[in-house]
Amino acid sequence: MPNIRQQALDYHEFPSPGKMAVCLTKPAKTSHDLSLAYSPGVAEPVREIAADPENAYRYTAKGNTVAVISNGTAILGLGNLGPLASKPVMEGKALLFKTFANIDATDIEVTNDTPEQFINTVASIADTFGGINLEDIKAPECFEIEKELIKRCKVPVFHDDQHGTAIVTAAGMINALEIQGKKIEEAVFVCLGAGAAAIACMSMLIKCGAQREHIYMLDRKGVIHTQREDLNEYKALFANNTDKRTLQDAIKGADGFLGLSGPNLLSAEDIKLMAENPVIFACSNPDPEIKPELAKETRPDVIMGTGRSDYPNQVNNVLCFPFLFRGALDVRAKEINDEMKVAAVYALAGLAKEPVLQNVLEAYPDVAELNFGAEYVLPKPMDPRLLPQIARAVAQAAIDSGASELTELPAGYFS
Repeated sequence: MPNIRQQALDYHEFPSPGKMAVCLTKPAKTSHDLSLAYSPGVAEPVREIAADPENAYRYTAKGNTVAVISNGTAILGLGNLGPLASKPVMEGKALLFKTFANIDATDIEVTNDTPEQFINTVASIADTFGGINLEDIKAPECFEIEKELIKRCKVPVFHDDQHGTAIVTAAGMINALEIQGKKIEEAVFVCLGAGAAAIACMSMLIKCGAQREHIYMLDRKGVIHTQREDLNEYKALFANNTDKRTLQDAIKGADGFLGLSGPNLLSAEDIKLMAENPVIFACSNPDPEIKPELAKETRPDVIMGTGRSDYPNQVNNVLCFPFLFRGALDVRAKEINDEMKVAAVYALAGLAKEPVLQNVLEAYPDVAELNFGAEYVLPKPMDPRLLPQIARAVAQAAIDSGASELTELPAGYFS
């Protein structure tokens, strides 16, 4: 698209700066309205909430709110540009919450010198919201931050760069392997990149059946193996007892490749070494680890996915996080646990196998048809079934696993 830079700047500046605004849900046109909204009427819900904090879900917007919080240390592919520079991204995340799941999200940018300061800030305000979406926080600090906030907060805390990416990746990989005639339990994977998203993706694949010893993860120094002494505790989880040291060593005979690293780091010669019918998810944005055209020219038997919307099989977090939070909020879950994440994986994977709705096809005029197969392993973000199917699966998993105090779904919930 020509002059995309200026179009993006104009989009954010006009007709009013930013992407979000506040709207009222109650009348405020008369003196009586104001007496109910504020003094003296507001004292009544205050008393009810003081008597039972759960009443906050009855008398305030808490149950439909999410805080999107960042310190700007890992903004998109741009790096550590600070909290204020992350604000357009966090507003964008809030826009997606509202657009896809009708969740009211508030962006919060935190200035901190240490992870402890960030943790204390977020923990102190968490009860205001129904959930906390952490975003664009660098590794390895993001692991410590999320872990501690989950302990300290009474509402679900979810680092989308880790788990949203992992859920969508796992769903797409499961489907792609099935199409290629392979089983996840037997597949060999190479992961180029060892940051938060990479570690979460490989962890999720293990929860879905992949074998840890079949995973080769690489950072800037090469294969993460058991003889290395420079690994933090998170990378060490994926230290493979192997003599493989380079990408070329690791990728020989591999069934699946996941790239969460940088552009053009995977060559045509590399992918020639992979097993028959490979799966490549090259998710570096905006430029993938290998261009899809080159990958398909080199390996016509490949199933290819990227993080881009202008190629088939986009691995995009928007397929997950709005609907995951919708399900969690609707049953007042106190956490987002592994059972809820895995439920989201299989709900998302299953939807790709269903016939595509006509209105979804109309939203993608450049695509003649969409059918489960090599160029359609994940649903499109505009599919209206994402909300009911993922939210319901997540909500049910929350109840079954004890993350929610409810014993059954609300009557008629997305039925």
